Amino acid sequence: MPWDSQELKRVDFGIVFTVSFLLIAGLVAVYSATQSSSPALANNFVKQIVWVFFGTIVLSIVMTMPMKWFKQYAYLVYLFSLGLLVLVLLFGKGQGAVHRWFVIGPIRFQPSEIAKIATVFALARYLSEEQRDFANPKDVLMALAIAAIPMALVAKEPDLGTALVFAALVLPMMFWAGLSLLSVFLFIAPVLTLVSAFSFWSFTITMLFITAVLFLSKRGPKIIIPNFLFNIMVGIVTPILWNHLHEYQQNRILTFLGLKQDPQGLGYQVLQSKVAIGSGGLWGKGWTHGTQTQLRFLPEQHTDFIFSVVGEEFGFLGVSLVLLAFFFLLWRSFNIAIECRSKFSSLVVVGAVVIIAFHVIINTGMTVGIMPVTGLPLPFLSYGGSALISNMILVGLILNAGRRRFQYL
Repeated sequence: MPWDSQELKRVDFGIVFTVSFLLIAGLVAVYSATQSSSPALANNFVKQIVWVFFGTIVLSIVMTMPMKWFKQYAYLVYLFSLGLLVLVLLFGKGQGAVHRWFVIGPIRFQPSEIAKIATVFALARYLSEEQRDFANPKDVLMALAIAAIPMALVAKEPDLGTALVFAALVLPMMFWAGLSLLSVFLFIAPVLTLVSAFSFWSFTITMLFITAVLFLSKRGPKIIIPNFLFNIMVGIVTPILWNHLHEYQQNRILTFLGLKQDPQGLGYQVLQSKVAIGSGGLWGKGWTHGTQTQLRFLPEQHTDFIFSVVGEEFGFLGVSLVLLAFFFLLWRSFNIAIECRSKFSSLVVVGAVVIIAFHVIINTGMTVGIMPVTGLPLPFLSYGGSALISNMILVGLILNAGRRRFQYL
């Protein structure tokens, strides 16, 4: 499809420049994180340059394709991605019982990255259909199922961090499509009850809050009573189930959630990450001069903990610039979602924003110890081909929707 001058003007170059900055920052950090390592690991910098080049081509292609094509083939792409998730469980590679990657010669890729984008397409198409009625439980359950199926398959790999991305997708997209704020709250309320169930007073306050919201919603007893009883049941059952776990299982969960220190296990990564970021100070120690990074005290420093490398070598100023770049990218993308006349395109952009934002929040929170260690990479910065290509596709979709924001599908 040829470009005209008007379409070129509609390209959001603010997003283009921001993503370019993040990619360059990622290459700088990956080089520092790998250059003092073994030759095999040092080659990852060259590989990342290749992935950035390839990702830029993919972004350009996605940005120019008609959005109606994505809508037309949304369900087909979704089914294809589910097929890949099943196949990776049967034939995939990983460490031990882990099955996350397909390995084809020197290339390996994660089908879960494809599944994230495919799920956005499927949800966007389903939720954008005119006959959708969120007062009908069947419509709500079908939307939840679209996200739940790939989520379950990815969790089976196991890859809990990526599985949570699917859980994070569904409610924001449903809300954007017209689900009421009360309905969103009713989905979130059991999670609040579960977290507060271990203390009598926190559980009491949570139930009073939930009861007040239900009462103020002025919904009938058919809505209020079942939701109230369900949350009470969650609060009662949660401590019972917890007490039936073995001590080592409880310790693993508490350490994973960051509620218990384990300096020799999962806590070691977070501890070293905090040391790296804290030692960076305001200006940082300088590129390739980070102690934790260059002496390799920081595990997974070129992938999951790349943000710690930026913090140690470029300090508070460096991490602030990276976070501001992410904020600007998400803000401009959200504005595109607001302006899109096509409901499908708007929902696709919202899905893309949620995926990128979820990765940023979890990854950066993980490096400073306020989020569990889930293994989610930092978009555009962490080393890895599958995740980078996936994020470039998401940006391509955002730019595509921005170019056609005044069109109806």
